[in-house]
Amino acid sequence: MSSERAELVERILNGSRSLSTETVMFHTAIAEQRGLSAVESKVTDYLARLGPQTPKALSQLSGLAPASITALIDRLEGKGIVVRKPHPEDRRKVLIEIDAGMKANAAPLWDHLVKSVREACEKYTDGELETVIRFLGDATAITHDSTGRITDR
Repeated sequence: MSSERAELVERILNGSRSLSTETVMFHTAIAEQRGLSAVESKVTDYLARLGPQTPKALSQLSGLAPASITALIDRLEGKGIVVRKPHPEDRRKVLIEIDAGMKANAAPLWDHLVKSVREACEKYTDGELETVIRFLGDATAITHDSTGRITDR
């Protein structure tokens, strides 16, 4: 690897690290605003992005043990954040989904970030945005895999 390329890779690693830290701090602030732990907040993010999930799916997505997910769902349900609903295809299963009112209450916390990212995207060509999208997908998969290696999942 050339020294110029090595420098670019180091800049990506450092930039990713900075973004990760700022993202964790942002999500911590949102969690605190909503009276949630960081993990509770991130599990609700899975539900917000992916829709209703079974507890087993949430365990697989998060890397948390099934017993930990059950306790987390109980806490979120107690706080009025999520509801358990019968699975439409298998009555033996339940789906966990975000309470519609809670989703609406959380949306304004994201307004500035979403607006600012949309504005930042205006500076890039479609081709550059496609490259960023590919990189984010790769980085997400690598991070998920790395989490699994640590948690043995």
